[in-house]
Amino acid sequence: MSSANQAAGTPQAVVVIERTYRAPVEDLWALWTTKAGFESWWGPEGFRVEVHALEARAGGALEYDMIADAPEAIAAMKSLGQPVSHATRGRYGEFRPHQRLTLVHVIDFISGVVPYEQTIEVDFRPAGPGQTAMVVTIHPHLDPHWTRMSVEGFTSQLAKLDRRFAWAKGGG
Repeated sequence: MSSANQAAGTPQAVVVIERTYRAPVEDLWALWTTKAGFESWWGPEGFRVEVHALEARAGGALEYDMIADAPEAIAAMKSLGQPVSHATRGRYGEFRPHQRLTLVHVIDFISGVVPYEQTIEVDFRPAGPGQTAMVVTIHPHLDPHWTRMSVEGFTSQLAKLDRRFAWAKGGG
């Protein structure tokens, strides 16, 4: 994983996280492209999502609420003066079934910052019998702090998949 710890105003590197799971590509693809799949793992530990719109196609909408549901996550959000639930919206960009997709989220929750878009790319490729490599590229936010928060949150939510699919190998 590349570092996103640069000073504000300097270019940040993308962050690449790769996992290889003992699962067919169809199972991993469904986690990103179906309501049940997305709700089953999206969000860092202590959070869950409720999907309101998921149109799995290029240009299709993705709208969900991110909800703190563990006592420590609820307490952390309250201590930061943040709501325990917030609406999230975005869309699918590139969409090649079982190969590649991109999610483009609208970042509109940062006080004093004009909303902007942030992209996550996901590539799927065979990695041996019954295994699939999932390569996630997280593009930086405008501020390195939010890039770090995004990477930490995504790494946390990957732990859910690591437990589910008997993580075979890969690095984060």
